[in-house]
Amino acid sequence: MPGRPGHSVGLTRATILRAALALADREGLKALSMRRLGAELGVEAMTIYHHLPNKDALLDGLVEQLVAQIAPPTFEAVSWQEGLRDYARGLRSTLLAHPNVVPLVASRPAVTAQNLRVMEAALETMRAAGLHPADALDVLYAVTGFVVGHVVTAADGDPVDQFEALDPATFPLLAEAVSRSAPRGTEARFDFALDALLSGLGPDALD
Repeated sequence: MPGRPGHSVGLTRATILRAALALADREGLKALSMRRLGAELGVEAMTIYHHLPNKDALLDGLVEQLVAQIAPPTFEAVSWQEGLRDYARGLRSTLLAHPNVVPLVASRPAVTAQNLRVMEAALETMRAAGLHPADALDVLYAVTGFVVGHVVTAADGDPVDQFEALDPATFPLLAEAVSRSAPRGTEARFDFALDALLSGLGPDALD
């Protein structure tokens, strides 16, 4: 029996979002439209609207797709710092795999069941370590913002590279810092900065 007009048998919201993410990965967010997405899926654009009512819903869904790919950190058996470190590394890894979608993560927070469970577990672990829930939430936001900012910066290449032509006679300290930092690579610098951030966000530091 043929499906109703405007519907495609077997098409689901999840299928649409996976196709949207693949399209954004290949061609960027500017290429993402209901018409183009319909063409990718072999359906009319109107069919997409039965699952996602507008472009905002589509973009929010893309962020959901990214969040679902982040390896859930384990907070129960580790310190809050180690749990947040695992969370930060998992978030970084996922964002680096989808650089074209990173701007959405910076502007559209994902309120999904999985993301809320991760946040709840993180807050519980930090509260047990002595942080007030409000402070713990700010810590979580700070770590998330750090990771997103790091990935956005890294998307255009290693930021240290822009200083390679510095004149050591004019900028001796900066030139020395760059010469020592460059071989470490972006991942090592990420870990160093993350450790520095976490060490300054404990209960004692926030009193």
